Amino acid sequence: MSYKKQSSVDMMFPLKKEQVLLPGESEYNKEMQIWNGAVKYQPAMIIRPYNAKDVQSTIWLAAEKKMPLSVLGGGHDWAGRCLNDKGIVISMSRMNDIKIDPLQRVARVGGGIKAKELIAAAAPYKQVAVTGTIGCIGFAGFTLGGGYGPLSPSYGLAIDNLLGAELVLADGSIVYASEATYPDLFWAIRGGGGNFGVVTSLTVRLHDEKPILSGLICFPWSEATTILQRYAGFMKNAPDQLSSLVGLIPAPDGTPMLFISPTWYGEAAEGQRVINLLKGIGTIIFEQVGPMQYGDVLAMFDQHVVIGRHTSMQTRWLGDLTADVIEEIVIAGSERTSPFSMLNFHYFHGSPTRVPLTSTPFGLRKPHFMVEILAVWEPDDVANGQRHIQWARKLSQKMAKEAFPGGYPNILGPEEYDQIEDAYGVNLQRLREVKQQYDPGRTFNGIAIP
Repeated sequence: MSYKKQSSVDMMFPLKKEQVLLPGESEYNKEMQIWNGAVKYQPAMIIRPYNAKDVQSTIWLAAEKKMPLSVLGGGHDWAGRCLNDKGIVISMSRMNDIKIDPLQRVARVGGGIKAKELIAAAAPYKQVAVTGTIGCIGFAGFTLGGGYGPLSPSYGLAIDNLLGAELVLADGSIVYASEATYPDLFWAIRGGGGNFGVVTSLTVRLHDEKPILSGLICFPWSEATTILQRYAGFMKNAPDQLSSLVGLIPAPDGTPMLFISPTWYGEAAEGQRVINLLKGIGTIIFEQVGPMQYGDVLAMFDQHVVIGRHTSMQTRWLGDLTADVIEEIVIAGSERTSPFSMLNFHYFHGSPTRVPLTSTPFGLRKPHFMVEILAVWEPDDVANGQRHIQWARKLSQKMAKEAFPGGYPNILGPEEYDQIEDAYGVNLQRLREVKQQYDPGRTFNGIAIP
């Protein structure tokens, strides 16, 4: 591939003045407000495209000026790879169209859409999409890296529901990748992240609504050992209709609480029976579970996604919550260095385990717990930043000996070399070959590909 020769003036001409933001401007500062306040990059400019042609012009400009290029979607990558220093950031905030085809059960969404916006658009048609657990997260970045969510046991990961995507490649080509066109590129973006071009729109499968029971059950941390043992045994036989998130969240006074957030997607009476069994595994200190709309399910944890707090994350894939692992979890919960730090465990089972391993780059299709370890602290606690980071790393290292190789690429930091090498498993070599074919100059650096 070779870059088309155009002058800088020609490259910038299609862009309107309000699309180009420079340091010091109020709109620039607003656009820069990503989730992790610890990220302090200072791009030379932010460009907000309206369409793929605008993205094309921006890529050409970055190539001619030899400037770093990154793509800002929802801004929730904790490592801050959506920004850069002294380069160009393509902000997808203006690419927010959603088109629903209810008869075909398909949605085409812009690269700047958040999960809750897609769910709201599909709701009038009584249809839903596979999303993550939080509504304010950018849908494109979440999907391209894999996509665990409440509906995954029923319908697979988000990548298993991706039907196609429009991309602007490193040479400025605008292509549509699907099973029928650019199938190798389509394979790569379903788990390989934003490493192959700028994804300007995605076509995703929708599903008919079913009754949903969901909510939150909280238990005292003092019972964590027993409850986690019972929970792990319970989930091994869980039906596809049940997803659950378990972990540690801060109580109103900052002390740790163990929580379980179940989501039942199916016949309500059977769902109530199953969730009642789940409630019986410990002493409940708070419980609110009942019929919900899917959009409300996604809103439950939005309060914990506070823009500007400092965050560092670790992730592991665990085949089981063994006695040793549970012991380390309980110790870590009791020794938190910040009252805002959290632990989340997503149980992966059902539909996504029946997808062949090599059909996408995603490196693990066996049942497992995907672990998120979040060290979170206030900006004025900078002096203790390393202490909080080490809390998360210590727990991750303790889990390593019982974990599957690799980890969830959407969360792996760029320096977790020991895990990155194994994150794609047998799919790594093919992924590298597609990267070399479509982006040999490494213009795009999304989630890590070693």
